[in-house]
This record gives sequence, structure tokens and C-alpha cells, in this order.
Amino acid sequence: MKVTTKGQVTIPQAIRDKKNITADTEVEFIEAPDGRIYIEVVTPTIKKSRFRTAHKVASVTMTTDEIMALTRGDN
Repeated sequence: MKVTTKGQVTIPQAIRDKKNITADTEVEFIEAPDGRIYIEVVTPTIKKSRFRTAHKVASVTMTTDEIMALTRGDN
């Protein structure tokens, strides 16, 4: 298998199928102590939405009328 001028190699189809590697799959190159290089599929982490994280966290002591007065600029 040859490396292109851009440093790219093609992962054989049989290995891509076996490891479920598709066009958007992230992989990581790992060098073992013996000098061998391994390719490992990166397990995606599920990010929590920033809105879910903030849910029920705020503590507002103002009434709705007071908030509306602030947004309208009422004095």
C-alpha cells in the first residue's frame, strides 16, 4: 500500500466493513512501544445541549411584570 503525496492511505474495504468505518468516522493513530502503528476508531461522545444543562438552574426572583417592564424600558 502506497502513501500519497498528501500522506493519505486507503483503508481496505474489508476492514472498513468489519469496523463500520464510513466517510465521517473519526480514527486515531496510536504508536505502540514496539514501534507498530495502530488505527483505532474514536468512540463519539454525546454532548449535552447547553440548554439542557441550564434547565432549572436559574433562580429568578422577579415577577413576570417586572421582567416585562425591564424589556420595555418602563420606569
